[in-house]
Amino acid sequence: MISARTTVRPRPLPVRTNTYPTSLPAPGPRVVVAGEEPGLHPSVYSVERRLRRAGEVRSPEGVLDEEVTVPRPHRDDVVLASAALLGGVLLWSLGLYTQRESSLPPWATLVPLTVLCVQELFRRSLPLTTLLVGTAALVADLFTHGNLITVLLFTDVVYAAVVYGPPSAARRIPVAAGLLTVASTVAFLVWLRSPEGLLLGVVIGMITVGPAATGVIIRNHRDAAETARLRAEQTALLAEMDRVQAVTAERGRMARELHDMVANHLSAIAIHSTAALSLDDPAVTRQALGVIRENSVAGLTEMRRLIGLLREGGDDREPAAAPTLSGLEALIEQARVTGAASGLTFTLLDGRDPELRLPAPVEMAAYRIVQESLTNALKHADPGEVRVELAHDPGGALTVGVSSVHGDRSGPRAPGSGSGLVGIRERVALLDGEVAAGPVPGPPGGPAKIWCVRAVLPVRDDKEPFV
Repeated sequence: MISARTTVRPRPLPVRTNTYPTSLPAPGPRVVVAGEEPGLHPSVYSVERRLRRAGEVRSPEGVLDEEVTVPRPHRDDVVLASAALLGGVLLWSLGLYTQRESSLPPWATLVPLTVLCVQELFRRSLPLTTLLVGTAALVADLFTHGNLITVLLFTDVVYAAVVYGPPSAARRIPVAAGLLTVASTVAFLVWLRSPEGLLLGVVIGMITVGPAATGVIIRNHRDAAETARLRAEQTALLAEMDRVQAVTAERGRMARELHDMVANHLSAIAIHSTAALSLDDPAVTRQALGVIRENSVAGLTEMRRLIGLLREGGDDREPAAAPTLSGLEALIEQARVTGAASGLTFTLLDGRDPELRLPAPVEMAAYRIVQESLTNALKHADPGEVRVELAHDPGGALTVGVSSVHGDRSGPRAPGSGSGLVGIRERVALLDGEVAAGPVPGPPGGPAKIWCVRAVLPVRDDKEPFV
């Protein structure tokens, strides 16, 4: 039995000369009116245009790569052109001309009129083109019987070229109109040798210089109004930026205050609750519960004070007293009670000059730095001494130092937000001071490594006097 063997060869893929969708015809030249959206698959055509610019798609022969844009006439220009055409036709039908004799038939007067009426539609979008065509139409009107509407339309074309044209045209057109008026007046005086030449020069000036000068005045007013509007927008933007910066700064300040007021009490509550749960001793549990209650009440009091300031910030009540360095003894005593179960002892070395008064911002910053450092020591320090030192350097700046035994614990005794050191740096930066925090070698005979927070707060000479 003989079996036939069939070889299947792969069919070659068709090569496409373009990437047009098969369901859509290849795009031809399109006319898009300004202000309107394209009517057929705008996303497809936009992709095609980008690909054509990149050279990845070839256009069929005879197809335009770019769109032909026709300016859309303004509604007021359409009304003006229609009214002018009707008025000009009415004057022509009544036989009212600006010139008595002409070798051309009367209907020739309508040609310059029609041209200027059509150009009037593009007085805003194509002002310079309209001026050139309008000038040619006015010259052609001089060889016909003439129409008053044609002359009036030309004055409006000159005005529009100054108002809507580029700045260079707005500067040159009035100068050119003035030179044309002077040259025409001199030419008519030399040619006619009578005062009528001067009268013709005045008429030419009214047709050219008058609308050009009016356009300059209107454009200057519009430019001044636009400048004022941009300045107002810029002022509003700067005001908004200032407001955002003020809100951000206030939020940062509130975050620091909230953290400094509550974190210490919550850390004490967490540490003592852990001790109460880990030790089966009624006395220790009772002592821990007392500390927990004390810190919770103190934390609630601080929270109520902050909420009251936020809610009633607009009244005339006296502001709450800010913490000062005179409260360090109570703060350290509270930390001593909280850290007793962890084997921590606390020492305050106050080497400040008693006669030197510190500004309130410096005292508050120093207090908050000590408070946050004590809270970190309660969370992370190994058993040992926590030392708080205050002193003045030779320049008069206040130096705050807090050191504790550096711990190698796997985790803190109580959870934290990690923003304590950030708050310290922000407070010191507001006073243009310096701060350093990190592990350093311990003193001789002491622990091998300690954690030290050291801040230098400058005391300025222009501080407000104390009452």
